[in-house]
Amino acid sequence: MCICVDCRWVDRCQAYHAVERQHGVAHLNVAPDLEPQNPRIHISVIDLPEGVTGVEWDVRNCGSFLLDHGRWKRLCPGQELPR
Repeated sequence: MCICVDCRWVDRCQAYHAVERQHGVAHLNVAPDLEPQNPRIHISVIDLPEGVTGVEWDVRNCGSFLLDHGRWKRLCPGQELPR
């Protein structure tokens, strides 16, 4: 899972914005202003139903990460965590 969901900067981060774009989900912020330091994005190719191939993007490490457990859930109450 992407570490961004528990990061203080998730709604301001340009790396998370790129991950949202790749997943085709709504952005938390249309114009994020934080350029993270050394984000490491893990990209996995996955098999989906009916022989379709998908791509999963997750930030696994980041020099700007600041733990704020549950930050994404507080910003998006009632929504399911992104996969």
